[in-house]
Amino acid sequence: MGHGNYSFSSRSVRASSLGYHTKSRDDIFTQRTIHKEMDPNGVTLRESRDSEEHPNSFPFVLGLDETGSMGTIPHDLVRDGLPHIMQKIIDKGIPDPQILFLGIGDHLCDYHPLQIGQFESSDELLDKWLTSLYLEGHGGGNRGESYLLAWFFAGRYTETDNMDKRGKKGMLITIGDEAVHNKLSANDQKRLMGGGEYSSLTAVECLESARKKYEVYHLHMLEGQEGRQKYVKDCWKELMGDNCIYIESRSRVPDIIADLVVKVAGNGVVNTPIHESRKKAKVEEML
Repeated sequence: MGHGNYSFSSRSVRASSLGYHTKSRDDIFTQRTIHKEMDPNGVTLRESRDSEEHPNSFPFVLGLDETGSMGTIPHDLVRDGLPHIMQKIIDKGIPDPQILFLGIGDHLCDYHPLQIGQFESSDELLDKWLTSLYLEGHGGGNRGESYLLAWFFAGRYTETDNMDKRGKKGMLITIGDEAVHNKLSANDQKRLMGGGEYSSLTAVECLESARKKYEVYHLHMLEGQEGRQKYVKDCWKELMGDNCIYIESRSRVPDIIADLVVKVAGNGVVNTPIHESRKKAKVEEML
């Protein structure tokens, strides 16, 4: 995966034709159950690989909370947040980002607490996976959500050329407003992923697995009442320290995401002739 480039002009035309700036969340996110291509059951691997188009692929996993309180974030991203992120990343000299969208719910009570896309680079495919998310809108009122599923999946079910060829970590960001559940049982893993042998994991174990391949951050939203609870903030402080970033307004999310990606990816960028030709094409596209 990861073929194609991000065209801002094509994305703008498509956004207008599909009404991304005017339609409601429910009119854009039309899945009423999990999309069959995003069902994790039976998935063995998601890959971010180099190609002639993208010789220095940079893997970026973005885990979006799809419970009731957080469904506004995917809507913001599809309206204008995602193009803003891509524009800022590419303008900063990182030409080969490949984004994998995950939908995250509550594995203790939701029907579909984990949804997975593919690592993609093109504007059309990124929009496809983002708008294919099923915003289940539940969560259990049980003092937590399953952000550890993003770490579990990224650590155990992804491979990247950025790590395998260059020994460099990618980026993993989750966004939410609750604490994280502390345990992922073997039975829950089997229910989500399908056949195989599993053993119970803690949130710390899932996080450490992901950190072998990714710089891991969490954006903790403080807009709602739950996000401001002391036990919630203490949970994230203990688990992630400075890698948990507290956000007062969701309008800041795109800039913070882009800045984090640039911070992590910027050290490994190589300005090859392919990259320079892409910059030229981008200038011509804007004229």
